[in-house]
Amino acid sequence: MAIRIGICGAGGRMGRNLVAAVAERQALELTAALVRPGSSLAGVDVGELAGQGAMGVAVETDLEAALSRVDVLIDFTLPEATAANVDACAAAGVPMVIGTTGLDDAGADRIRRAAGSIPVVHAANYSAGVTLALQLLATAARALGDDYDVEVVEAHHRHKVDAPSGTALRMGRVIADSLGRDLDDNAVYGRQGHTGERDHRTIGFETIRGGDVVGDHTVMFLGLGERLEITHRASSRMTFARGAVRSALWVREQPPGLYDMEDVLGLKA
Repeated sequence: MAIRIGICGAGGRMGRNLVAAVAERQALELTAALVRPGSSLAGVDVGELAGQGAMGVAVETDLEAALSRVDVLIDFTLPEATAANVDACAAAGVPMVIGTTGLDDAGADRIRRAAGSIPVVHAANYSAGVTLALQLLATAARALGDDYDVEVVEAHHRHKVDAPSGTALRMGRVIADSLGRDLDDNAVYGRQGHTGERDHRTIGFETIRGGDVVGDHTVMFLGLGERLEITHRASSRMTFARGAVRSALWVREQPPGLYDMEDVLGLKA
């Protein structure tokens, strides 16, 4: 029997890619496609919206009604929407895959609380390549230590509303943890004017926004006489959509808890 999938934010760029990624997997069936209340897309066949041809699934706005028809909900929306959606899923006992970035501490706490009763995969990036890059960054940070300065540079399309990206922040936190630093105390977000000499414990972030860049991330370890760069570039949102769909297949079989892509890929010791 196919696993029934619901998608929140089905009308957005990622939502349409998620629809296409679900359609690729015979083990999955799209049974709910949700958009915000009042959206002009309500009632439209989501397959037509996503360029997949008619799928017989109309875009809708009532999440609580839709949850009775899904086994896993995938949510790539906005922080305030995700915070409400995770509460609804916890009440309905429906596992979640969350790709929303820009969550504040209160939103993250709501996800953690929900994970006490349902399995939740929450990742800033659902690319297998990025997940592997995080492990490489941890290894590099431990090996190079405090003798190397660390800078994180990320670029995304002009429509992205949060900065730095969730992936960049995750990279910075992995490096900080590996170096025994607190990212909140050592992060510097952009520089301007007379900044003074660089503190060697600083982890710098630079943000680029423009055009249709799907997602580029480069971490530089800058030493005296050499520089190591670890870069990941995404050329299609389908990379993230397929990772999220893979996570949906995986999370259905897990006990309540909070997971990430390292769990999905079996990379944790």
